[in-house]
Amino acid sequence: MDNYSVKKISKLAGVSVRTLHLYDKMDLLKPSVRTAAGYRLYGEKELLRLQQILFYRELDFPLKEICTILDDPAFDLMQALEGHRKALLARKERINTLIGTIDKTLVTLKNKTMLQVEDLYEGIPQEKMRAYRAEAMSKWGKETILSVEDTLRSFSKAEVENMKTELSYTTARLAELMSGDPADKEVQEYIGRRFNVILRLTNGKVEMGKLEYFRKLSELYVAENSYTPVNGIPSMELALFIQKATAYYTKSQRP
Repeated sequence: MDNYSVKKISKLAGVSVRTLHLYDKMDLLKPSVRTAAGYRLYGEKELLRLQQILFYRELDFPLKEICTILDDPAFDLMQALEGHRKALLARKERINTLIGTIDKTLVTLKNKTMLQVEDLYEGIPQEKMRAYRAEAMSKWGKETILSVEDTLRSFSKAEVENMKTELSYTTARLAELMSGDPADKEVQEYIGRRFNVILRLTNGKVEMGKLEYFRKLSELYVAENSYTPVNGIPSMELALFIQKATAYYTKSQRP
């Protein structure tokens, strides 16, 4: 059986040598062997006991109480581990809730006020906005759209405007290039720029995979070519061109 020095145990468990000396002094964790030279050595049994000590410390138990629990003849290691797991899962849930609250507060402080749904669809008449939103939810799922909207709220208004401008610019450039080959290097460059914006807008929160989502989105352009206007007029030709260019892009990006 391997024996571990204080220094090695310290590195393995992430506790200081001083702490291990304290545990020894308190009879909380005694070494299995003490050499003639006074060195402390620990075996597997001591490692398991130290694990229990650290779990109980994580749950804020006082050291003296931990010592009483571990020295109780009725102490059951398996039962203790199950108890630790339940307690840590409950703590994890509380921490996740707190992190969510902090994130929302940071968004509020960053943007001064929370962006409303109407702000996300600025420039679109409310009736059309509601129709677009309902249609998107039916196609992509309510949770996906709400997640995307939450992501948008995490950006400043300037960042949202920059992304809108980038999408408009790439659409205009692709309209100028649509008489060429969808696989052309310049065409693929602008498709890649669109992909990067979509990634930011969705924050990668799509179940089907980022590239597949992007490809499906290009199919939506064909089904609803109002998303690909040329000089303000919906263009089926541009929608089909973007779909072909996107299909080539997504295929080329897969490993």
